[in-house]
Amino acid sequence: MEYLRVYSRQMTVVKQRAELTFKENIKKGRHGWVRLTPAYSVKLVYEILESNHNCRNVLDPFSGTGTTGLACAELGTNATLLDINPFLIWLAEVKTARYSYVDLLQTTRHANVIAEAVKTKKGGSASWTPPIHKIHRWWSSKRLATLAEIYQHICGVETTEPVRNLLLIAFCRLLIDWSNAAFNHQSMSFKNSEESLFDETKMMVSAFLANVARIVRAASKQICGKVSVYESDSRTLNVPDSAEYDCVITSPPYSNRMSYIRELRPYMYWLGYLSESREAGELDWKAIGGTWGIATSRLSSWRSRDEFQSSSLDQVVRSVATRSHVLANYIRKYMDDMYLHFSNLGPLLVDGGRLFYIVGNSKFYDTLVPVEEFYAEMMQKVGFVDISVQKIRKRNSKKELYEYLVSARK
Repeated sequence: MEYLRVYSRQMTVVKQRAELTFKENIKKGRHGWVRLTPAYSVKLVYEILESNHNCRNVLDPFSGTGTTGLACAELGTNATLLDINPFLIWLAEVKTARYSYVDLLQTTRHANVIAEAVKTKKGGSASWTPPIHKIHRWWSSKRLATLAEIYQHICGVETTEPVRNLLLIAFCRLLIDWSNAAFNHQSMSFKNSEESLFDETKMMVSAFLANVARIVRAASKQICGKVSVYESDSRTLNVPDSAEYDCVITSPPYSNRMSYIRELRPYMYWLGYLSESREAGELDWKAIGGTWGIATSRLSSWRSRDEFQSSSLDQVVRSVATRSHVLANYIRKYMDDMYLHFSNLGPLLVDGGRLFYIVGNSKFYDTLVPVEEFYAEMMQKVGFVDISVQKIRKRNSKKELYEYLVSARK
């Protein structure tokens, strides 16, 4: 693999560096509207854009929560975002939309009306709750009833789509903040779902109003760049517009079996993007690196088409296969999918266009998977040049795991 491995002084710090994770986004206006633990830091996007002033038309083919697109729009750069998950498409569109003064005024007014109706039980008790498996692990009965009432009133408001979207963002924050789930490590856990001795309705309503106020403040800061968001498979990269891009800034799912679906399920069930568990598994099977439900079971019979041929990868796969055939297939499929992605990326870029991929390595049993090196090898095989790998930070998991910035040029 003939690429340049660079460890610049600014990027060699091997501490965990919380400012380079999703935690940085929580403090940054619209970036913190809905948290997703695997999301990468907006600070990285700012740094890349500031170091590459010629980037005027950016593509993010794994857009997730829309971090790249929103950062670009804030700095006046146009961006196109692609993702395979319809909820994430909706979220990115809402985060990067432009809101009028009337939109923000109506959002606050409707929120206050909803709050009063829930506190005084006007309109009766809501009966609908999403078909989440073992839903009472997520919320106690009383909290669930309050969430259902708030959601019912949001759905019943006669208003515009931008206003309803902002109310739904506030609701998404509320349902996680008042859940029993913890997303601070790889294996999601639940606290004991005990009924409170106190009526928490007023506290939850106050939290909802606080969410709305925060969201309205962030939405009032207008963005100047244009952002287009499309649902697309990153392997084929079907982009509806005919634009050519001078820069790709993205962070694909890592090869570590950490499914986005894992954290997104509560939002997707409440907002109607999922109605049964099988749908989550089907979506994860379509996604690169997904292993939720049926996606895992299908791996056992999956056969590689040898899209990415690499002796180094063969060695890693053979090593993992001695412990788990399914995990060996998972690694191989991930790399085959990413190779298809890189193979189809070139035609979308102008000559000299730059690539910036933030990715983490992984480890299965005693075998380290140098994902960053495989990315560099793939880029080289499909014709990209000036490839470099920079170590960014130590990740909060096994001691051998780091995050890297892999860059190249067409």
